[in-house]
Amino acid sequence: MSKAKKSTPASIVWFEIPADKPERAKAFYGKLFGWKINPFPGMPDYQHIDTGGADASPDGGLMKRMYPGHTITSYVLVPSVTKFMAKVEKLGGSICKPKTAVPQMGYFAICQDTENNTFALWEMNPKAK
Repeated sequence: MSKAKKSTPASIVWFEIPADKPERAKAFYGKLFGWKINPFPGMPDYQHIDTGGADASPDGGLMKRMYPGHTITSYVLVPSVTKFMAKVEKLGGSICKPKTAVPQMGYFAICQDTENNTFALWEMNPKAK
């Protein structure tokens, strides 16, 4: 008898905070939580947020707000962005930004759920181009 494949729930692995004034947000979150916020290598307009938590605690990014209403985005780890984009649409959600590569790191897609909340799918892949 074969055992049924046990499914592992998806977990949040990254978050992004948009800001009208990133330096102001950097000061706020740094003082509030003690987070270390520094430029992300190779991305001058993107700051890495080191939350200082345990390995299971996600770090994040701080960036300039891209559009009115741009809110905090949580990135959820999935085995395949492509498969989960299809699942989002099948369940009544929509794709706001299709599968996009982050070179040598992975792929992401920005989605919207049935309640108009945005979130991102993240697939780790060091071969991403």
